[in-house]
Amino acid sequence: MRASDALRKVCIVGGGTAGWIAAALMAHHFKGKLFEIELVESDDIGTIGVGESTIPPFMELIARLEINEQEFVRATQASFKLGIEFEDWRRKGESYFHPFGSIGQPVELSEFYQCWLKARQAGQPFELMDFAPAAAMARNGRFMLPFKAQKTPIGGAAYALHVDAKRVAQFLRAHAEERGVTRTEGMVADVRLDDRGFVDTLVLKDGREVTADFFIDCSGFRALLIEKTLGVGYEDWSQWLFCDRAIAAQTRNVGPPRPYTLAQAQDYGWRWRIPLQHRTGNGHVFCSEFLSDDEATRILLDQVEGEVVAGPMVVPFKTGVRDKIWHRNVLSLGLASGFIEPLESTAIHLVYRGMDFFFRYLPDRNCDPRLAGEYNRRMTADYTEIRDFIVLHYCATQRNDTPFWRKCHDMELPDSLRERIELFRVNGVLREGHDELFRAVSWHSVLEGMGIHPASYHPLVDRIEEGWLFEGMSQVRAQLAQVAGTLPTHQEFIDAHCRAEAVDLR
Repeated sequence: MRASDALRKVCIVGGGTAGWIAAALMAHHFKGKLFEIELVESDDIGTIGVGESTIPPFMELIARLEINEQEFVRATQASFKLGIEFEDWRRKGESYFHPFGSIGQPVELSEFYQCWLKARQAGQPFELMDFAPAAAMARNGRFMLPFKAQKTPIGGAAYALHVDAKRVAQFLRAHAEERGVTRTEGMVADVRLDDRGFVDTLVLKDGREVTADFFIDCSGFRALLIEKTLGVGYEDWSQWLFCDRAIAAQTRNVGPPRPYTLAQAQDYGWRWRIPLQHRTGNGHVFCSEFLSDDEATRILLDQVEGEVVAGPMVVPFKTGVRDKIWHRNVLSLGLASGFIEPLESTAIHLVYRGMDFFFRYLPDRNCDPRLAGEYNRRMTADYTEIRDFIVLHYCATQRNDTPFWRKCHDMELPDSLRERIELFRVNGVLREGHDELFRAVSWHSVLEGMGIHPASYHPLVDRIEEGWLFEGMSQVRAQLAQVAGTLPTHQEFIDAHCRAEAVDLR
């Protein structure tokens, strides 16, 4: 690459969580030595600000930015998250848990799940979650940082955070600006292209102009650059994911925050409960084919705990992904690049992942389309994997009490998901792709929770002496339950290590 071809300036259009994650990561990695970074946003344009539940890779992002975790938890009024409790998804009155971290430990050449399958087939009274340290802590309302207890039964757990999304954006803005990112307040009124069809200049409402070599579109569902300017289309996934709207509201806490997210199925969708230190985020995700906004709002407000302090707010969305997430000299991030409903809290992860791949395929000013092509292939694969995992929660339902759930049960599955399920049904073997987000623990938890079971277990398990195996599993289960019960409660841990200042919610 000739020096004259190097990127000299990158402009991020839009703030919010996505924009400031991008700005903070670039500021951290380039340290002012490669190119200038400018972020353009308008205080007159609101952000969605309801993506408040994260997954464990988010903790890697915090560490990567060299942010003090305790400081971040205090500043964002965060609480800890050990997984997701799913209620009423398979049948009304049933629940299951998707834990973070490990479930058991491999035994000789066999993964633990296969050993558990044999134990269940032999009539042993073991539940899969009996061996998941995150589930054991969540069940008891307890918490401890797993890396502080690596030689104990809870050492295999992992965790994420429930956060205040607006406070996250504020924190990352300060972090990025301290490291040289320029913030420009203004609303984009026009976009000019050069003779190659590349974005060249943003014209702001007050007449100021912002030029750059490369642009990152974080303008949310408006997709100002990637769609409205460059005309990139959108692959609609509503044939598999029927929910298209959400109602969001915030309430005062009633009791201490639980260390997990609740995802409770409703007649025409599901609702979330995300407990922070100072308040609780609530939402009702639903299918507008069967339910109006007013009805969905009433249902949510009838079920929330505590006084409503913000909202309700209606958030319409279309599940899918851009035909090209990166096109010419525009990379789209966050809602501008695609949207998968928040059932497994993947939105912030996809922003982080999108930037990670951008660093891998970092272009010069010519933006070689082969780099963009490989980026798009990898990111689209990530979106597709997550889509299939979310569809699994719906398609395996045995509920037939409403037209919505009958439609979910009867849907024609994506080939990639259908083939994965069919393989699993043989003896629990999973099809795992390259560098996927959801690994075996996640798939096992949801498949089992939704009632999809293998016909048998893997033959290699028969190498292990049965009596020894079952006795060992019984001891491990008892030890995990005993240790989890001795840990501090979630609230006690927060109070001792990272309690945030009280907030006036009026």
